[in-house]
Amino acid sequence: MCSILGVLDLRPGADVQPLRPLALALSARQRHRGPDWSGVYAEPRCLLVHERLAIVDPAGGAQPLRSRDGRLALAVNGEIYNHRTLEQTLARPYDFQTGSDCEVINALYREQDTAGIARLNGIYAFVLWDAARGRFLVARDPLGVCPLYWGHDGDSRLWVASEMKALASRCDDVAVFPPGHVFDSEVGEPVSFYRRPWRDYEATRNVAVAPHDLRAAFERAVHRQLMTDVPYGVLLSGGLDSSLVAACAARFARRRIEDDDRGEAWWPRLHSFAIGLEGSPDLAAAEVAARALDTVHHPFTYRFEEGLDALPDVIRHIESYDVTTVRASTPMFLLARRIKAMGVKMVLSGEGSDEIFGGYLYFHKAPDARAFHDETVRKLDALHLFDCLRANKAMMAWGVEARVPFLDLEFLDLAMSMDARAKMAGPGRIEKAVLREAFAGALPDPILWRQKEQFSDGVGYGWIDGLKTHAASRVTDSMLAEAPARFPVNPPQTKEAYWYRELFEHEFPGDACARTVPGGKSIACSSPAAIAWDPAFAAAADPSGRAVAGVHRDPT
Repeated sequence: MCSILGVLDLRPGADVQPLRPLALALSARQRHRGPDWSGVYAEPRCLLVHERLAIVDPAGGAQPLRSRDGRLALAVNGEIYNHRTLEQTLARPYDFQTGSDCEVINALYREQDTAGIARLNGIYAFVLWDAARGRFLVARDPLGVCPLYWGHDGDSRLWVASEMKALASRCDDVAVFPPGHVFDSEVGEPVSFYRRPWRDYEATRNVAVAPHDLRAAFERAVHRQLMTDVPYGVLLSGGLDSSLVAACAARFARRRIEDDDRGEAWWPRLHSFAIGLEGSPDLAAAEVAARALDTVHHPFTYRFEEGLDALPDVIRHIESYDVTTVRASTPMFLLARRIKAMGVKMVLSGEGSDEIFGGYLYFHKAPDARAFHDETVRKLDALHLFDCLRANKAMMAWGVEARVPFLDLEFLDLAMSMDARAKMAGPGRIEKAVLREAFAGALPDPILWRQKEQFSDGVGYGWIDGLKTHAASRVTDSMLAEAPARFPVNPPQTKEAYWYRELFEHEFPGDACARTVPGGKSIACSSPAAIAWDPAFAAAADPSGRAVAGVHRDPT
């Protein structure tokens, strides 16, 4: 994982090379993502700057990646998990210059043009420059795990960067680049390259997935994502999702299975990391899971005041004022710093499971399978603005890469192909039961059957309650009443939201920056559409999982 910055201008007589000092200065604003090395490619029509976090081929693999003939230059932020398989299926040999997994993008482009992008299984955002054709591509992975922004400066040059902070001062139209799309300069608009039949509920009706097939597919996903040449670990909150990731990773770390197609777990002893307030539900559950999995476990506590102090830095890094995202990013931001101090550069995390399997507590209120399925699709479409953004930016603030096996594209296709009737929760059936049943025996029952706790709740209920109390002391009733005039884009609805918006506006002024953050009411992380599932949702809307009355159980 790294950061990229590109300046592109195809107009006759254009020369972006004089912008090199400025591009370097702006790229430095996101160097926390890639502290290991900086690389530059410059020619009159294209300027690429890359800040590298070396995970695969740390001694080589410096970017931008060039083809031997000098025609292609590629700046990538990401990991391509199926690169070896793709390399083996090339119709003609490609002269690879490094051991980087990302260099296969150049090879695919040479052989299949933009069609090759759809074959990538990984997390990525890239700019590819073809000097011979005077053409460039900008692309982002289907779920938007890797962040990407773009905009134009006052001279109509296109700027692209991993984080908004590198562009906000230059581009009045800065915006989020859409996941699952490629912008081809010869086409002139983003084009989707990722469309799956399972998006339509009818394609999934009556489709069953056997528990052993679901389990095997997820184990393969975890194995693929253990591709690393540096020390790694797992985030272990003690919830179902992170514990399943840890269980699979621990199995491969012990066995060190070698498979040229899927990578190898290089480090035989698995380290796990957890964080929470003193006495938090997550810390207690994580200890149980870690003992059962025999990981080298590192639990960390933080005080409310430490989280409060970090909030301005957190919002600057995550580039969002969304309430749930800020709440959950803060402990993750603090944890990432401790992980980096221990010399670990990559961790596996459990994001994506709740969106695929309907794990949030409000899914208990889904009226039927179609509504349930449609909401999972909506949640997956928005992940790049919420959990993917949080996991990526909060961890990369300290140069730690977070990988998300539940969003592995092969696993996603299988898990989303099943009829949502098998996923539905309700009286007597816990959320994500189909996933729990598939992994029977892999975890202690108190972990395997632990109810969903959103990360911002699980670190300790005092965290969210304290934030609300602190916001109430900072934001007056009159300030909140005048919020629509001060913040016309997505005006905050609560004092806590107002406070975060103030901090965001300080770092990212202007309507364009504000529009990169989604708005709308939510109950326990629902999309706005799901508010209609229960009349009580509209009155009690709050992103905390505890807001779903009659479903959430207080473990204390």
